[in-house]
Amino acid sequence: MKKLKIVTTLIAALMLTTLVGCASTSTHESTGQYVDDTVITTNVKAAILNEPSLKVTEINVETFKGTVQLSGFVRSQDNANTAVKITRAVKGVKSVQNDMRLK
Repeated sequence: MKKLKIVTTLIAALMLTTLVGCASTSTHESTGQYVDDTVITTNVKAAILNEPSLKVTEINVETFKGTVQLSGFVRSQDNANTAVKITRAVKGVKSVQNDMRLK
């Protein structure tokens, strides 16, 4: 009976450690958030690729907890504005940070 109690306690401690290890903090994402952000990044890149006036190679896309950061060098302010507008329309995007610069 004593061994069963010890094993049960160890299993509970292991499960708690695993749960806490997957939790998010202000500077780290949980596993689920990471997967969601990867999907958002992929969708934003696809949307930019489908816009003929934009070059996907000019714009870098990073996502953290639903906030998308656009960076890179674009040819005009209109291109930067278009990229921001397209990004805001992607499902799951909470906000957009525009760090793009003009060439």
